Amino acid sequence: MRIGIVCYPTFGGSGVLATELGKALAQEGHSVHFITYQQPVRLTEFLPNLYYHEVQVPTYPLFDYPPYETALASTLVDVIRNHDLELLHVHYAIPHASAAYMAKQILRTEGKDIPVITTLHGTDITLVGRDKTYEPVVTFSINQSDAITAVSENLRQETLNHFKIVKPIEVIHNFVDTARFRRKPIDAFRQVLAPKGEKILVHASNFRKIKRVQDVVRIFAAVRAEVPSKLLFIGDGPERSTAEELSRELGVFDCVRFVGKQDQIEDILSIADLFLLTSEYESFGLAALEAMAAGVPVISTEAGGLGEVNIDGKTGFTCAVGDVAGMSAHAIELLQDDQLLQQFREGARMQAASFDISNILPIYETLYQKVVEAYRS
Repeated sequence: MRIGIVCYPTFGGSGVLATELGKALAQEGHSVHFITYQQPVRLTEFLPNLYYHEVQVPTYPLFDYPPYETALASTLVDVIRNHDLELLHVHYAIPHASAAYMAKQILRTEGKDIPVITTLHGTDITLVGRDKTYEPVVTFSINQSDAITAVSENLRQETLNHFKIVKPIEVIHNFVDTARFRRKPIDAFRQVLAPKGEKILVHASNFRKIKRVQDVVRIFAAVRAEVPSKLLFIGDGPERSTAEELSRELGVFDCVRFVGKQDQIEDILSIADLFLLTSEYESFGLAALEAMAAGVPVISTEAGGLGEVNIDGKTGFTCAVGDVAGMSAHAIELLQDDQLLQQFREGARMQAASFDISNILPIYETLYQKVVEAYRS
């Protein structure tokens, strides 16, 4: 099948999921074309049937803001024409679904029909999409899609609660390549970071306010007071300086390392003992799932779809948003009991296995076939 994938090429969950899906589809023999403004960060290896098309957005003095959506729609038309694509799969509603609709209408005037599948990922629904500036376009574009998917049951319900969606939304959970994230014996790396046998806690995100990274620092300070430990922050973003400042105020800065954006996050997770995710909302929690695949228990909030991933008392613990004391107590409990920690490691790995890409990819392929056959009939 010849498939076009539109996504944000960043470290965020939607871009990671879309890129990993495209790579898996290419490995299955499908011809996959990524269409975005720069090469996706996880698109690192060469596959003979995987292609990348850059969206060029010319700048003119007339435009205060370059019209990316229009440039994307035009690029979609060109790629679909030149490569005879059979399907468009767009990730994140804004502006990808609306650009796909525009491209679809242009091609329709030429006698070519192409189905569009829109996958909803989170803030396109829970934050940006609810803004009155965008809501009518978001609602229209989603309803014009030939199929709609959401990455969790929670996100499906949030979409139905806040938008007038007249088409069914199928839940297809995010996935992880458990083989890639399988824990590796890299003790030398751990020895460098924790030379005195300290426990290692990890947080990974884009450091936006919704991630509540200050809570991560506060939890670590409480843990550090009871258990010799180190904290690794993976990623970057607007709240990084706030986290750095707070870690200084709480006297733990020397035990915290900010490693920035990392392509090979699985190597860091291989030496981690605990993963912290303190978000106000997560539509799914892909970062948590990747940690679990590496056998790292997760201490998280119970917000959004996190409860569908992190099972309280089995793969880690969940607490209310802002419950720093509760999350700290659970973290200390696990880190002080190696036998209990190992039990949760196994629980995390088993839960992650149910989200392995080998289980999720066939669901997407079945949906693709269904949508394309409906257009051919």
